[in-house]
Amino acid sequence: MDTELARTFLTVVATGNFITAADRLHVSQSTVSTRIHSLEELLGCTLFVRNKAGATLTVAGRQFQRHASTLVRTVEQARHDVGLPKGFSGALVVGGRIGLWEEFLLLWVPRMQEANPQISIRAESALEPELMQGLVEGRIDIGVMYTPQSRPGLKVELLIEEQLVLVSTNPRSDPEPQDGYVYVDWGPEFYARHSAVFPNFAGPALTANIGWLGLQHVLANGGSGYFAHRIVE
Repeated sequence: MDTELARTFLTVVATGNFITAADRLHVSQSTVSTRIHSLEELLGCTLFVRNKAGATLTVAGRQFQRHASTLVRTVEQARHDVGLPKGFSGALVVGGRIGLWEEFLLLWVPRMQEANPQISIRAESALEPELMQGLVEGRIDIGVMYTPQSRPGLKVELLIEEQLVLVSTNPRSDPEPQDGYVYVDWGPEFYARHSAVFPNFAGPALTANIGWLGLQHVLANGGSGYFAHRIVE
């Protein structure tokens, strides 16, 4: 089987719909539909039920997901094993947001290496969609993020409670976003809460998808934004 078909299938599973999957794969929606149709013809079954809410796995689709993940993982593992450094018996791929690498995962890596010196670690930084995609495909072993999604075959555990606080170089009693406000995309839950608290917010002059970028901008140019309390301290 063409692993591209399996990857497309897993991308639809990770995103929940064909449109977002097409954007993620940088192809047209019709291409995604064609690949899934070809896969269904090859397997002789229907993998997705498409509706207004997106694409939902059928019973056959859930069964195939495990095999698709194994197929993609096997290819990725083969590529990784070929380049496994001499003296190591295995490899572990850990992915996380930049903000979670800072003062958190960077402290964990040396402890992991000390406890398991025979394991080679590959560290990657990405946002939630890319991390979830890597986990579903089996390219990433551990993903650390703010808003994980429950997917078959994945185990979700709470590691820490992250508190976001509003900081400003020009504090005032009015909590409304002011000039120089930087909106950091902390995920859909933060967006929903932000919209509820500031219903009249017209939009920021600067948006950052990584907290570190927004923080560096505020430190260099002034302004305000929501950042992790542990980093603000």
